[in-house]
Amino acid sequence: MEEKWDGNEGTSAFHMPDWMIQFADQKQEFNKRPTKIGRRSLSRSISQSSTDSYSSAASYTDSSDDETSPRDKQQKNSKGSSDFCVKNIKQAEFGRREIEIAEQEMPALMALRKRAQGEKPLAGAKIVGCTHITAQTAVLMETLGALGAQCRWAACNIYSTLNEVAAALAESGFPVFAWKGESEDDFWWCIDRCVNVEGWQPNMILDDGGDLTHWIYKKYPNMFKKIKGIVEESVTGVHRLYQLSKAGKLCVPAMNVNDSVTKQKFDNLYCCRESILDGLKRTTDMMFGGKQVVVCGYGEVGKGCCAALKAMGSIVYVTEIDPICALQACMDGFRLVKLNEVIRQVDIVITCTGNKNVVTREHLDRMKNSCIVCNMGHSNTEIDVASLRTPELTWERVRSQVDHVIWPDGKRIVLLAEGRLLNLSCSTVPTFVLSITATTQALALIELYNAPEGRYKQDVYLLPKKMDEYVASLHLPTFDAHLTELTDEQAKYLGLNKNGPFKPNYYRY
Repeated sequence: MEEKWDGNEGTSAFHMPDWMIQFADQKQEFNKRPTKIGRRSLSRSISQSSTDSYSSAASYTDSSDDETSPRDKQQKNSKGSSDFCVKNIKQAEFGRREIEIAEQEMPALMALRKRAQGEKPLAGAKIVGCTHITAQTAVLMETLGALGAQCRWAACNIYSTLNEVAAALAESGFPVFAWKGESEDDFWWCIDRCVNVEGWQPNMILDDGGDLTHWIYKKYPNMFKKIKGIVEESVTGVHRLYQLSKAGKLCVPAMNVNDSVTKQKFDNLYCCRESILDGLKRTTDMMFGGKQVVVCGYGEVGKGCCAALKAMGSIVYVTEIDPICALQACMDGFRLVKLNEVIRQVDIVITCTGNKNVVTREHLDRMKNSCIVCNMGHSNTEIDVASLRTPELTWERVRSQVDHVIWPDGKRIVLLAEGRLLNLSCSTVPTFVLSITATTQALALIELYNAPEGRYKQDVYLLPKKMDEYVASLHLPTFDAHLTELTDEQAKYLGLNKNGPFKPNYYRY
């Protein structure tokens, strides 16, 4: 008998068909935590091989890609050079197109290249770099080359390299040693190939995370006799530099780009505000409205993540150790909690502290089924991923950069990029923002390289305020923005130069 709406006497009673009743019962049963046997059998029916191992050796590239390690390949570019190691040099043409697209969104870097190309302010500079290798950093590298520098480059993250971009750089003559899905051993091998080369010794370091600096200190300390300075752009790397300085072990000047205003606000805040959603959406296809999220850390990165998630309708909690950042979180409308207080109920856990073991095995054990765990800080130390590599837990590769970690009772969490940087491992970041950071890095290298002896001692320095303002001014034409100029009378009243700097060093933007 066909089920139908009953419209008698103006009522709108609906008789639920049998098939809908059965579906509702099935859905209720599905939402219950599965038993050990049921969940395991489901896992094996999906992917037998992925559940047989909890190792991280699997490549993050597509299965159709060549499985041969780039270290085992003999490759040459069109000029006959083999001083590089990338996934596939034949991808260079595709990478070149990506670099050309990025150039359109990096106006300041292109303007700097055009203005300073004749002067060659980096002539004689031999820069060894360790950053993310993307189309945007490729524009930076080619700008440094146009300004007179010789460069050798490795990746600071084993998952963020764009293989086609690395190939394009290698084809154009840059010694690049990087590919997506490097092992830990590959990572250090690539750095060593950049540093340890006959007849070439670096005199400048551009680092992102401090691994390159650490490697030179550990393996080739004598190189610092010829190195003029270090430029570092990450919270983690800057922290390491300050530790070296405090211990009296920093033997060259270092420029802290991370705490320049342009880097802090644009790369850390505005960039993460957009890229956190992109990374989560691409990997999990989730909807954010109504989801409970805990963000660990309310620095600039945390602020960006929280703002984006709140705007999408998520319920956002914040953890903090700093009472000032904690108060800011409260004033911005977020509830400040300890992680232990909400760990059982949240749907997503995001770390962005720059610290280690922020999310421990105890936290991971207490998470709800299907909780998503990811990191937006530079280092992979924030989530204790190593504690999950035990025989009683099963790792299941779901898709690139997404793993299910399954407990014996059938509970599973969704781990993204094995706890490494989410946005650059799983998605992309806005090119315009990276233009600001890259221009800051280029100016810092120029400043340190050309500084007269004695201007900078063996310590960590912030980028001069005037340079920060210059970087910002180079980007304003993109928005057809028009700055107001001070009159002579106004400048005298404020005690300022009409051309800046406009704020004292202690000013908080």
